[in-house]
Amino acid sequence: MYNQPEEVRLQTLYQMDHSSIQSLHSNKEHITNLCNQYLNHPVRVQTLHGQTYDGYIVHVDPVHVYLRPMPGHVRGFFSPFNNYYNDVILPLVLYELLVISLLV
Repeated sequence: MYNQPEEVRLQTLYQMDHSSIQSLHSNKEHITNLCNQYLNHPVRVQTLHGQTYDGYIVHVDPVHVYLRPMPGHVRGFFSPFNNYYNDVILPLVLYELLVISLLV
């Protein structure tokens, strides 16, 4: 056959254990359900990397939660001359979320 790659031998460097995989899926499902319950509510989200974002949950898919930052909380995209960048939506990876707090 044409363009068939040669068979490659693989050496596994890391493989997540089964209980960790189940825990990750369970946490992701819980976070997805929670985010869907609080769509359009103001929240503060902290990631595993220590970043904190304040905004409104506007959408959730199987991988991301989408956050519309509160006015004045957009980092790096603000332009007083161009409104194109003033309506930013931040996609945050579900399994990297550490804390989600409801802002009241």
